[in-house]
Amino acid sequence: MTKKQFLEDLDAVYRLVTQKQRDLHRFYDILTDKGDAKRRIIIDDFLASLGLEITNENRMAAITRLVSLREDALLQRLKKAGFSEEEIIEKKEQAYLRVADFYLKRHQALIDEIEEAKLLSPFYRALLRGVHEVGKAMSGWQSSWTAHIIDGVNRELYRLFNGDEEKIFEMLHEKDLFDRGHGEEKGDRSYSVLVKQQDGSFKSIPYVEAFEKEVSGIIEALEKFKADLSIYEDDIFWQKEAHLAYLQAIIDAFGERDSAKLIPRWADVDRKWMKITVPLQIGHPLEYYEDRYKKAVAPEWDLRIANPESNAGEVKNEIQAMYALLYSELKPEAPHTEHIFENALESTDKVQLYLGRPALWYGAEFNGLFSAQVVPNDEVVTKEEGKKIFAFADNVLEATRAKPFMKIQREVFPKAFLDQSREVLFKKPRLWHEIYNITTIGHEFGHILWIDDDTEMRMNRTGNFKNIEEFKATAGGLVAFFTHEKDALKPHILNDTIKRAVGLIAWKETGEVEPYYCEGLIHLSGLFKSGVLAFKNRLEIDMSDTAYERIKAWYLSTYKELALHYLHKKDAGDFLYRYAKREGKYFMPTDEKVKYFVNYYWNLHQSIGQLIDEESDKEAWLA
Repeated sequence: MTKKQFLEDLDAVYRLVTQKQRDLHRFYDILTDKGDAKRRIIIDDFLASLGLEITNENRMAAITRLVSLREDALLQRLKKAGFSEEEIIEKKEQAYLRVADFYLKRHQALIDEIEEAKLLSPFYRALLRGVHEVGKAMSGWQSSWTAHIIDGVNRELYRLFNGDEEKIFEMLHEKDLFDRGHGEEKGDRSYSVLVKQQDGSFKSIPYVEAFEKEVSGIIEALEKFKADLSIYEDDIFWQKEAHLAYLQAIIDAFGERDSAKLIPRWADVDRKWMKITVPLQIGHPLEYYEDRYKKAVAPEWDLRIANPESNAGEVKNEIQAMYALLYSELKPEAPHTEHIFENALESTDKVQLYLGRPALWYGAEFNGLFSAQVVPNDEVVTKEEGKKIFAFADNVLEATRAKPFMKIQREVFPKAFLDQSREVLFKKPRLWHEIYNITTIGHEFGHILWIDDDTEMRMNRTGNFKNIEEFKATAGGLVAFFTHEKDALKPHILNDTIKRAVGLIAWKETGEVEPYYCEGLIHLSGLFKSGVLAFKNRLEIDMSDTAYERIKAWYLSTYKELALHYLHKKDAGDFLYRYAKREGKYFMPTDEKVKYFVNYYWNLHQSIGQLIDEESDKEAWLA
């Protein structure tokens, strides 16, 4: 097979994955008269298995869980139905198992189609089969991982410390319960879990000991994957040895029983992974959003496929230019930080950018797929090898178009504001992609800036690093735009930022995405302070040029303050608490005007968040 033939096959596989995704979106049709009986039965059986009434609101929540892989809407419906906290945990696991079974069958069917058509080379067909077999093992582990960490020890810690999360972090630091990273420094993530001892204290043990059966099964699947792959040659990209070395590194990392060697082992996985530059990219355990205390890395596993026709425009160049400009301004206030600036700038240069779609996904990703990602998170590896940025614009665009118009949107936003964003969404795909490049790919580049090897651990004493990092990333993309403005894009960037900030309120009670909820609160603080937003029984939005200049000035000022915060490696809580403080279990805005609006939107979300807007005509936009 020639490389040209392979790329033609890759295009055919991409189209196949695209069609499978579009078929998924047809589940939304059951909320209207267009839906077919088979999909309706799947959703109604899903609801019945959870003890939920068959209503369109509950159907919407179930579709959101199955198609969008988001738990928050379904959890709200279970809560509203009167189930106890323990019952909801049990039903959340039931939902996970049903979703996992649904996708495992779909993924197998996709692989079967590729096999039957003999698409790709034998090496890459073996890669797909191996990814799937490991994925099945990873998906089984996700259940016990969640039960032990999220629904087990973390709930117990919360009770033991009466909800004082800063005290929990103090204990973890004092008892040295974080994994040791490079140079014996405390790591910013863990590949181990806490286990309670008979005397009431906690100790940390590696995954292979805490989940011996599950991890042994994963290692066995990885070893078979490696053996099967070794039979074939990669005569397209000549990266067979890179793949085999990568798989062996994962086997060694999962099998490591010395806690002091866990982060170095997984850093070696990241190093080997960075050497793989083919358009079919495996994703291994990388992120640690779910575990808010010990930052245990979740059981992620997937395969991403790149679309060779996509590009990200000038985002990287604009990010780099903005970064250099701002650092030159801030340098006098942050002496001896040149190495931070230079390392991050070099990391942006080394970025490998993959634009495409997820093709196969497993484990933790049955609880949520990212729309974009910048990895690895290990900054020592990043300094050596750079990062990979993945962005799934095609997926996001189609998913957003497929979703029904929701009543809460019509209740909250003025019609002209909604029409402006829908005009872009349905009628101007090129403009939509330009906005995505700035706000989403710009966000991923924004993560790289102002970061040193030990930044996260030093800024995370109160456990709030992630709770400001997402805002830092988005603001970085926005400030890069503000320093390289295109007049035609200005109102659309503002529209997108407002929609994002308001929409993130819906994640208030979803713990694993608390960083995004906190990001939204910081955006809202700026939008209200600048007068872009005001709330008097209804949300008022000022999209004038003067309002744009005010919010632009706020972002520039706030981002510079935040950049200095990072350069000085101050605790993240010191920045976050200017905008939001915890009230009970959840963060709330410190500004009373913002708080009033957040309460209004949250209450509205609980009451009508799953209701379709039956007054707006979506069909007119599709014509």
